[in-house]
Amino acid sequence: MSDIESLLNSGQRSLNLGNPKDAMKFFDKVLEQDPKQILALHKKGDIFGKLGRFDEAIICYDKALEQEPENLLVLLNKGLSHHNLGQYDIGIACFDKVLSIKPKNTTALYNKASSFVKSGKIDDGLKILSEVISLDFSFKAKAKFDIDFQEIKKLNAFKKLTL
Repeated sequence: MSDIESLLNSGQRSLNLGNPKDAMKFFDKVLEQDPKQILALHKKGDIFGKLGRFDEAIICYDKALEQEPENLLVLLNKGLSHHNLGQYDIGIACFDKVLSIKPKNTTALYNKASSFVKSGKIDDGLKILSEVISLDFSFKAKAKFDIDFQEIKKLNAFKKLTL
């Protein structure tokens, strides 16, 4: 096993044990040796996202996407980071990129629906939410309790989808 693989494994182990700061140290060591290491960039972005440091997460995701522009997980997480910053149109563009590669990706569809609703495009969001629920029934319950849909919970169209 190479030094980089060992550091990546240690970083992942730290994450699994709930130690993001320790994990970050391992991923930083990987990136010192190989600044373009996609997995380390991705995981470092995820840690920043969990810490609410979405701007820093996006920087990591962008560096990973320079290497692998169609990495679905990185695109989803970048979209979520933009969503969490209130940059819904940019988030939607990330979700659309995922959907151009994998048109029925339920995670991208759900997050796109959420971003539409948060940006005030409620009808568009409900239409996509309906589509994602038809693909995967579990999203009905998820939407019902998702804070992003809080503002529209009283709408009949939303109730119809989630009851």
